[in-house]
Amino acid sequence: MRSSRRSASSRSGGSATAQRLGILAVISVVAGVLLAGMLLPIVGGVGLLARTGANDFESLPSELEISALPQVSRILAADGSTLATFYFQNRIQVPLAQVPAIMQKAIIAVEDVRFYEHHGVDWQGVFRALLHNGSTGSVQQGGSTLTQQYVKNVLIETAATNGDAKGVAAAHAGTLARKAKEARYALALEQKYTKQQILEGYLNIAYFGDGAYGVGTAAEHYFGKPVRRLTLAQAALLAGLVQSPEVYDPVLHPEAARQRRSTVLSQMLKYHFIDQTQFDVAVAKPITLHVHLQGNGCEASSAPYFCDYVQHVIENSPTFGKTLADRKKLLLRGGLTIQTTLEPKVQHAADHAVRNYVHPRDSSGIAAAEAVVQPGTGKVLAISVNRPYGQNAKRGQNTIDYAVDRAYGGGTAGFPAGSTFKLFVLAAALKQGLPLSTTIFAPSSITVTGFSDCQGNSAGSFPVHNAGDSESGRFNLITGTWFSVNTFFAQLEQRTGLCAPVKIAESMGVRQENGSAPDQYPSFTLGAALHGYSALDIAGAYATIAAHGVHCDPIAITKVTDQSGKDVRIPHQSCGQVLDPGLADTITNILHGVLTQPGATAANVGEPGRPAAAKTGTADNSVASNFAGFVPQMAAAVWVGDPAASATRSLNFLTIGGRTYGSVFGATIAGPIWRDTLTAALQGEPVIPLPPPDSKFVNGITKAVPDVTGLSVADATTVLKAAGFSVTVASKPIDSEFPKGTVAKTSPSGQAPIASTITLLLSNGHPPKTKPGGPPSPGSPSPSGSPSPSGSPSSSPSCTPHGHKPPHC
Repeated sequence: MRSSRRSASSRSGGSATAQRLGILAVISVVAGVLLAGMLLPIVGGVGLLARTGANDFESLPSELEISALPQVSRILAADGSTLATFYFQNRIQVPLAQVPAIMQKAIIAVEDVRFYEHHGVDWQGVFRALLHNGSTGSVQQGGSTLTQQYVKNVLIETAATNGDAKGVAAAHAGTLARKAKEARYALALEQKYTKQQILEGYLNIAYFGDGAYGVGTAAEHYFGKPVRRLTLAQAALLAGLVQSPEVYDPVLHPEAARQRRSTVLSQMLKYHFIDQTQFDVAVAKPITLHVHLQGNGCEASSAPYFCDYVQHVIENSPTFGKTLADRKKLLLRGGLTIQTTLEPKVQHAADHAVRNYVHPRDSSGIAAAEAVVQPGTGKVLAISVNRPYGQNAKRGQNTIDYAVDRAYGGGTAGFPAGSTFKLFVLAAALKQGLPLSTTIFAPSSITVTGFSDCQGNSAGSFPVHNAGDSESGRFNLITGTWFSVNTFFAQLEQRTGLCAPVKIAESMGVRQENGSAPDQYPSFTLGAALHGYSALDIAGAYATIAAHGVHCDPIAITKVTDQSGKDVRIPHQSCGQVLDPGLADTITNILHGVLTQPGATAANVGEPGRPAAAKTGTADNSVASNFAGFVPQMAAAVWVGDPAASATRSLNFLTIGGRTYGSVFGATIAGPIWRDTLTAALQGEPVIPLPPPDSKFVNGITKAVPDVTGLSVADATTVLKAAGFSVTVASKPIDSEFPKGTVAKTSPSGQAPIASTITLLLSNGHPPKTKPGGPPSPGSPSPSGSPSPSGSPSSSPSCTPHGHKPPHC
């Protein structure tokens, strides 16, 4: 028999009739073997492979590798609502227990009515197909069982997953060789799995048209309901699609779909899966669809820029795969459930505020972005950009997330942060022990010199002038911050050095948009940088102040599970105390005045219905309006500018969001966006008071003032400067037994704040007058020659220079 089959296979000519008779003979032999009790799987294979040889068939691989099917990954908001879906194939995998019996019967009736009778290959169907197909060498008529169809789909899916285009083509090839391979796998598959497992696999892998893979997805897509709720008519419609989804598409070809549904129902009636009454009712029903188009990616998301940030977090993190390709594959095929930190209420508030002041397709070309962060956790609560998200630039769409760094979708240029960076210089000054009363004369313009970077290299000079929303005069740490005086902060930065504020900014999570550390230039205090900054980093820094000096890296993903419900490891988040709590709380107290003190830069913005702290940020020449601030529960930063000319185009005198502006500052556009966002986002939330300042930082860190009494002015000055103090000389001498012109006393004496100014009071050479038996007057030497401690003035500095009275001094 094998010899005659090999000779038949080798002949290229001959009539189709003769070939059909040869095949018929083989099938007859197969039937005889079956009757003789041989195993059906072997016989089925021999019958099918009459033209290729039984030995060839037996040599085909039989172990089919079945990998997990690609499934939809979902990004969820903190409340569990779906923000976005990602998929290679739109598939919701469902267990067979959730598929109603009527759906199972429908697919069996129309695709493989002998499914529960054969062992993977239905030799009766093969016989019919072979007689029809003849000697063409190709397959025009079916005969494939559900098991064989499942095998075919698995082979296609495996090849597609591996990027094997040839494998995909081979699995589609209309040849008897392909049929042989499917049959061999099918026979082995039925030995390994139950009928129920095979049917479940088939129903989940089959394509039902219009982008819907698997019966669970098809039910949701066409009818907007879970598969378990399908009716008989709906089940029949879906069962009819798998043979040719495009031909029977009920959306595009409703009549063809109706006829195909009738065919399925007729098969179900013929094989007694339903009765005549059920048939009559179902066949008479009109086709009613509720098509649901499943979005793929961030364009369909209600929070597309936050979604884009999450996507970049996944694609950037080795936690989700060794290579970028691995991470993308996991997102598109892994069936992940990604729980995020986004709060829909906060996101809605940010979107509304941003788009209210800078319209989505603003004719000015100006854009706005905002990031909102939770203090103490680093959770990113919202990311908003005014422009519509998408690839169609002609429709004003954009995919650059202006609120984040380049690595997370922020494009190739960050933005100047303006005076929001004065925060870091203020923190450095307090950390170094300067009291709030530290006073500096700040003219309208000045060139400050003497800067050096962390390596001790000269950083050049800094010509700086005040903006129109500040003033000139004498300012202390409080009033200089309230009025955002540039020349004050340039000189303060010269005292702290460049390294200290830059390192503090880094510890609070601030990087340039390209990921590098902040530039060590004197203009750092004004937020200038070669590569710019992001709103998210600035919001995170201000959240650090709100959290009493605890910085947490921004986090957008809190939990990930795979398609089986198992936890997937997520990126590690770092949190730590980077500033003294008292220092942070003292800064909070100062920044509160920015919103509340008359004449302060954000007094016209006001608080968001509760105590808050904030700082304006006007970039040079008003090329950007920045604003950053917080309440205890929430910190936010806003940027407004022209992304196409972020360093050159001024916002002054433009019409933006339907409003025409004059001179633009941080409080002009960004400030109201910040205020409106927090006002709406915090509705119904408890009002939490701001912390009081820490007296240690109000008064500064003190150190001992060297005893210089009796020394000359020159010698006393040398000693005090060596101890880190500045020196002035009082104009009027005082009575003292010390020689005329020498130091009679210092103010303050004993202890004084680090780097504070010590005033020398000189002796006039006249001993002080004392009452009989009374104590010596201040300035008189004690028996040991040291000044009397009772004459030491208080070390607490004045907090009201230049007539400004801060609230907590």
